[in-house]
Amino acid sequence: MSNSETIFSKIIRGEIPCFKIAEDSHHLAFLDIMPITKGHVLVIPKKEIDYYFDLSDENMAELHAFAKKVAIALKKAIPCKKVGLSIVGLEVAHVHIHLVPLNHVSDMSFSNPRPKFSPEEFEEVAGLIRSFL
Repeated sequence: MSNSETIFSKIIRGEIPCFKIAEDSHHLAFLDIMPITKGHVLVIPKKEIDYYFDLSDENMAELHAFAKKVAIALKKAIPCKKVGLSIVGLEVAHVHIHLVPLNHVSDMSFSNPRPKFSPEEFEEVAGLIRSFL
C-alpha cells in the first residue's frame, strides 16, 4: 500500500472484506464497521480522492445519485424518520459519505457511544438493505 492509499482502497480491491451494500464501476457502498447507529453506510468513489471539494462537478453529482439509491433502500430497510447525510473527511483520507438512519437529531452525533454488532448482525443488515435495491 503506497502512502497515498487508504483502507478504502484495500476494501475496493477486495483485500479487506466489507459488508457490501451496492457497487457500480465508479462507486461502492458498505456498512461502517464502527457505526453510530444500526444501518450506518459509507458511500465512496472508487477513485481515491482525499477532499470532497476536489471532486469534479460530474463526479460529485454521480456520487450523490449513487448515494441516493442506497439511502432510499436504507430507509426502507431500517425503521427511521429520515436518512441523514454527512461528509466529514477527517477519519480516512478518501472521500466518503455517511448515510445514517435518523429518528432524532442526536442520532447523527459521532461522539455517541458506538453500538456493537456481530458479523452475522452486520450481514443481516446488509442483506436487508440490499433487498430493497
